[in-house]
Amino acid sequence: MEIDKSEILATLGHKQRLAVFRLLMRRHPDSVRAGELADALDVKPSTMSAYLAALTRTGLVRQHRDGTALLYGVNMSNVQNLFDFLFLDCCRGRPDLCLPLSEGSPPMADRKYNVLFICTGNSARSIFAESLLRRLGGDRFTVYSAGTRPYSELNPFALKVLEDKGHDVSHLRSKNVSEFSGPDAPALDFVFTVCNQAANEECPAWEGQPISGHWGMPDPVRVDGTDAEKSLAFQQAYGALKHRIEAFTALPVESLDRITLQAEVDRIGRISKEENA
Repeated sequence: MEIDKSEILATLGHKQRLAVFRLLMRRHPDSVRAGELADALDVKPSTMSAYLAALTRTGLVRQHRDGTALLYGVNMSNVQNLFDFLFLDCCRGRPDLCLPLSEGSPPMADRKYNVLFICTGNSARSIFAESLLRRLGGDRFTVYSAGTRPYSELNPFALKVLEDKGHDVSHLRSKNVSEFSGPDAPALDFVFTVCNQAANEECPAWEGQPISGHWGMPDPVRVDGTDAEKSLAFQQAYGALKHRIEAFTALPVESLDRITLQAEVDRIGRISKEENA
């Protein structure tokens, strides 16, 4: 049975429920445990369960079981139905009233694209992604990476992997995401988060609304064990990102409309995190 749109909007009208929905949208296409959502938004687990139950009843959020855990994610088809209602019914399909939606149709211009990879520390995964796209993308992309922490340093295991793979690391440095906002920052065409924690955080808004994607994966920096075990974790992170970036560089970016391009970016985000080089 279709849920009344007014009930859906009323559910989103609650500040904290809207915050949960927005976080899940940033994490799409991933599914997230309720406990992680509660930690990210600093709310009690019982309160988060109530928020998720309300959002699930609207159909905007779906749940599925992974062993003993319940995972939650955005039901994108229902979200799109809501947007269609707002655009076609409330706005009468008029692009002059709903300009941001109408801008999603034309293909991106055929030019060099600016890409930013974001992670929490900008010490490993985002540095891998920057280096890989710079190599695999040829002259089609200008590539940057940054972290959300106030300060970080490049991880020596990450640098060793890049050197072993033949990357030039002399120009690499750890940067904060604040460098990429403001009037003097480059206009970004794509922004990717490559770790779950960065996706949970609020990121700066960029003019022009770049295509965004969440390509989260486990943090190799957090792996304990011998140096060999740590090195393997960094190798696996590099390999997983390499597989995704190969898929990204294969896209005919200049001929795809923004809606199709966003769908492709989301599809790449679902590529197995187990892949390696």
